Amino acid sequence: MEKLLTIDEAAEALGTTSRFPRRLVAERRIRFVHVGRHVRIPMSALEDFVACGTVQPVGLTWVRRGGVT
Repeated sequence: MEKLLTIDEAAEALGTTSRFPRRLVAERRIRFVHVGRHVRIPMSALEDFVACGTVQPVGLTWVRRGGVT
């Protein structure tokens, strides 16, 4: 069975306040599980959320303008 995180644990893992994961759950932007009346977020859901939001760097190519001096 996968580790299920509380809202506070998810916030700590993301480096945010607990308000952010609560909003993600309320807006259905992240997978979550109801355990009775408690909300738990699977660790893989956090990993997927971060992976989807990761932006890869762009390689820059420097072009010299004008002629060679």
